[in-house]
Amino acid sequence: MTNYHFEYETVVNAPIDEVFAFFCRVENLAKLTPVTLGFKVLSKLPIEMRVGTLIDCQVRIRGIPVKWRTEISVWEPGKRFIDIQVKGPYRKWIHEHRFEPDGAGTRIWDAVEYAVPGGLLAPIVHNLFVRREIKSVFAYREKVLREAWITTNDPHLDVW
Repeated sequence: MTNYHFEYETVVNAPIDEVFAFFCRVENLAKLTPVTLGFKVLSKLPIEMRVGTLIDCQVRIRGIPVKWRTEISVWEPGKRFIDIQVKGPYRKWIHEHRFEPDGAGTRIWDAVEYAVPGGLLAPIVHNLFVRREIKSVFAYREKVLREAWITTNDPHLDVW
């Protein structure tokens, strides 16, 4: 199994407590995911985030619905959290979210360690599809976050 690593940083013009609070609300994940992935939270809301919290979701990969269960394995309010795929489309998915002050704003740093299915074809699947999809999801998320905090009171994000 080949492991891949992806990192992404975004700086938004908002205080860290506000940004972390936004990421604590699982229902905001759909707002940060491109519509083409058909993301849905299947778990009953609201969800209390803490170590051991399980979150059931569904995404569409190439139009096919796939269930995804993740578990919060590290929870440090205001600083970071890690979610690990328990069941889902990847052979492995460990996603660390870290939040740091950056001037008057907040730096959001993501690191994902993952492995894709496909056996001997996994590197081809990764190079043709997965790498590009992951980059586009994080670029979309950055765009949504920047627009939300630059245009204070964006009614679509429920951040305030």
